[in-house]
Amino acid sequence: MSRPVHGTLHHIELWVPDLHRALASLGRLLAELGYAPFQSWDGGRSWRLGPTYLVIEQSPALTADEYDRRRPGLNHVAFHVEDAGTVEKLAAGAVQYGWHLLFPERHPYAGGRQHYAAYLENDDGFEVELVAIESPERNGDQPIHRS
Repeated sequence: MSRPVHGTLHHIELWVPDLHRALASLGRLLAELGYAPFQSWDGGRSWRLGPTYLVIEQSPALTADEYDRRRPGLNHVAFHVEDAGTVEKLAAGAVQYGWHLLFPERHPYAGGRQHYAAYLENDDGFEVELVAIESPERNGDQPIHRS
């Protein structure tokens, strides 16, 4: 692991209502993005990529049994993806393990003409955005506000 740069993200911890469901969707997607298993305990798991790690935990301290990304707090997590082809491959494969494409009528430019991405939501309502590092620009469209 290389030394982190000052101010970069250390970790994200997501509390989930069902650990097994989260492992099937979020865990698998993290593995496909290149994250390696890091820690494991009865109520959770974590994955690491470089100096950053992501935790998925079904905490006994949860105060609700469902997540709503439209409430105050975390709306989504976005990941860099090598290129547009890889975005499409990951998005298509993710459907097989609990994800569905958000904004399909605007895909892959729901974030605007210079932003090639797939917005995915799993069965628990968690959203991830897969953003192409190398992004072909779509001509003529204006950025679209999404919720």
